[in-house]
Amino acid sequence: MAEDRLMTSHVTKDESALELALRPKTLKDFIGQKRVRDQIDVLLTAARHRNSPADHILLSGPPGLGKTTLALILASEMATPIRLTSGPAITHAGDLAAILSSLVEGEILFIDEIHRLPRPAEELLYLAMEDFRVDVIVGKGPGATAIPLQLPHFTLVGATTRAGLLPSPLRDRFGFTAYLDFYEEADIAQVISRSAELLKIAIDKEAVIEVAGRSRGTPRIANRLLRRVRDFAQVNGSKKISLSDSQAALEMYEVDELGLDRLDRAVLVALIERFNGGPVGLSTLAIAVGEEIETVESVAEPFLVRNGFMARTPRGRVATSQGWLHIGRTPPAEISTLFDLPAPDA
Repeated sequence: MAEDRLMTSHVTKDESALELALRPKTLKDFIGQKRVRDQIDVLLTAARHRNSPADHILLSGPPGLGKTTLALILASEMATPIRLTSGPAITHAGDLAAILSSLVEGEILFIDEIHRLPRPAEELLYLAMEDFRVDVIVGKGPGATAIPLQLPHFTLVGATTRAGLLPSPLRDRFGFTAYLDFYEEADIAQVISRSAELLKIAIDKEAVIEVAGRSRGTPRIANRLLRRVRDFAQVNGSKKISLSDSQAALEMYEVDELGLDRLDRAVLVALIERFNGGPVGLSTLAIAVGEEIETVESVAEPFLVRNGFMARTPRGRVATSQGWLHIGRTPPAEISTLFDLPAPDA
C-alpha cells in the first residue's frame, strides 16, 4: 500500500511538472486569444509606466483555456510574486483575511473559481479591493470591536467559469474583465506543435491537425490528447507519430472525429434512444448516464450545445437533427417543432 501511494505521488508530481513545463511564460509565447492578449498588454504596460500595481483583473471563460496560465504570465510580466488559491479553499472570511494581510506590495493574488467564495469572504473582499483595508473583528457579541488593518497595494486576479454567479458588487470592482473563448483549430494546432517540440515528440503535420480537430478548441485537452497519442505511438514502436497513429490512438481512447468523448456520446445516446430526443430534464438525463448533474451540465452539455447536437428549451434538453445524425439515427420529421415548445405552467 505504501508503495502504491508513493507511486501515485510520483505520477501526480510528474504530471504537474509536465503541465507547468508546457505553460507559456510570457504574453508573446501565449498562443491564441489575440484580443485578450492585446488588452492585457496595454494594461500591464500602462501599469509599468506608472510604476504601480495593475488594476484588478477578472478572467472569465470555460475550463482549460488558460486562465491560470495568464495569471502566472501577469506575475512574470510585472516581475512580482503571485499567491495562488481558490474559492473552495477559502471556507470563511478569516482565511481570506490571513492571506490578504500577508501580501507584500505589488503582489498578485490569484483566486481560481472565485464565484465559489463564501459570502462573508466576498464582503471582506469588497473593502480590500477598493480601499486596500480589512476590518478584523476582535471578540464576540456586543463587546466585539473592528480593528482596521491597512493592506499593501496588490492586484487581485480572479478566474471563473461562471461569471453570472458573481454578485454585481464584486464583479464591478474589477478594473478589467477578460473573456476567453474557445480556440480556433489553427491556434490549437500551434499549441500542439509547441508542446510536441517542448516534449521532444516527433509528429507529422497531418497528425497535429487530426489531434487539433478533436481537441474541442481547448489547449488543456489538446495537450492531454497529444500525450495519449505519444504513448500509443511509443508502445507500437513508432519513432514519429503519423496520421494513422493519431487516428488509432484517439479511437482507442473513445474520442471521435468531432471531439466527442464517452460522456458526450452517452448523454446524446440516452437523450435520443431513451427519451426519443427529449425534451427531458437535466437531472433525469444525468441519472440515465450515471453521472452527477453538475458533471453533465458543466462538462458535456456546453460542448454538445455549442456544436449544435443538443439544445435547451423551456421544458428541458432536446436533441437536434445534427445530434440524431451523429449517432447514426434518422431524426423525426417533427423535430423542428421541438424548439418552439411552450413554457410549462407555473
